[in-house]
Amino acid sequence: MGKMEESPFKGKTGIRRLINALGYSLDGMRAAYRHEDAFRQLVLLAVVLIPLAFIVHTTPLARALLVASSLATLIIELLNSAIEAAVDHTSLERHPLAKRAKDMGSAAQLLGLINLALVWGIVLFG
Repeated sequence: MGKMEESPFKGKTGIRRLINALGYSLDGMRAAYRHEDAFRQLVLLAVVLIPLAFIVHTTPLARALLVASSLATLIIELLNSAIEAAVDHTSLERHPLAKRAKDMGSAAQLLGLINLALVWGIVLFG
């Protein structure tokens, strides 16, 4: 078996790779904010909850959990949106596997939101 071909975009190393990766990450966040209503809603929620985590009287560990659970919903939505975009790029036809992939991404976000509510509820109300 021959050597697997790699992307021609994989050639950068060192600091140049880090700079490129940061640029791609910022592009991804801009695209999600521009094109995904759910991501914008979660950003708004995070803009409220993350500062609130520093106002609530709690332990540093609990504060970290509050912030992490808020950031997790953003991370999950980015991955969910990426799955949806990749599936739609492949084909806009209805297909059971495409539905499964999109539904699984949605389920991941549902669990992330349940986690967010549970963590905040436990920290605030014991």
